[in-house]
Amino acid sequence: MELLKRLTQAWGVSGREKEVRQIILQEVLPYADQIRQDALGNLIVLKKGNGQGKRIMLSAHMDEIGLQVTKIESDGRLRVCKVGWVWAASLYNDKVVFQNGTIGVVGCCGPIEEAKNDVGKLYIDIGAASREEAEKYVKIGDYCGFIGPFYPLAEGRLCSKSFDDRAGCWLLIEALKRNDGNRENDVYYVFTVQEEVGCRGAQTAAQLISPDIGISIDVTPDHAYPSDLEGANAVGAGVGVKLGDPSAMLDEELVEKMLRCCEENHIPYQRDVMDRGGTDSSSINRSGSGVRVCGISLVDRYPHSQSSVISQSDLYAALELIDKYTALHFDFPVPILYDKTT
Repeated sequence: MELLKRLTQAWGVSGREKEVRQIILQEVLPYADQIRQDALGNLIVLKKGNGQGKRIMLSAHMDEIGLQVTKIESDGRLRVCKVGWVWAASLYNDKVVFQNGTIGVVGCCGPIEEAKNDVGKLYIDIGAASREEAEKYVKIGDYCGFIGPFYPLAEGRLCSKSFDDRAGCWLLIEALKRNDGNRENDVYYVFTVQEEVGCRGAQTAAQLISPDIGISIDVTPDHAYPSDLEGANAVGAGVGVKLGDPSAMLDEELVEKMLRCCEENHIPYQRDVMDRGGTDSSSINRSGSGVRVCGISLVDRYPHSQSSVISQSDLYAALELIDKYTALHFDFPVPILYDKTT
């Protein structure tokens, strides 16, 4: 789990993913047939097949949520806005770190209960007592991210910040290592940027690749413990096969094939329905003239916090599914169903 620890602890707020990208690049270099980085910063890693199959795009995002400084008060407090979906209460009285290493503590203008998840009510205290002192360390526009160490928990659980979606990045790296190249499909392992602010990286990457199949590898909320969401997802119950997602209508045939793949290979799985949020599948789905998409999920308890929790058994089940599914034969019907001129 050392690589997963390094990935989660890397600093990489949306639009500033270079530290994460460098770790991934070092890991994938010995295994890739081709690596390219596009203008947005996506890392696109190709493992070629035998030329007889499909182009499969696997997508996991490198970015994490955070905050950006909007104003520096005369007393040195930093006012902020959110980058991605940030829970105000989860940050209150905790620490954040800026890209240059400056540490700050998050406070609130008034009772946190009255903030009602308005991040604009928060401020960051870096220890400075004036605007002039604060500006020695932090400027308006600077970004900060969460601090959440990596810990093993009981029963094979893991706790850390940024499993969303550094766990997905780990899965893509390990799946690439398992791909020996003696397969039918060309598999693109794509590490995307800016997912947390609108799935932007996946759109340009898909446009470049023009895949036949798009598969988002991302976390999904745990519903087994009390939370603001309801459903059936549970940490430790297996890899999630995405069945519902507000951001994209998943391809029925691809989903059914994924369920069969789990059954035939005895991979523990759960049927994942997420009724809020979305993944990179949304952008891949609508790229070019349209792409068939499906999703593989890792159930994550307390997501978008400094202390989310996943299961190692779910992680390895997800890895097994990615490996087996991308090796399958995919046979789509011909695009033209009827043409009177022929």
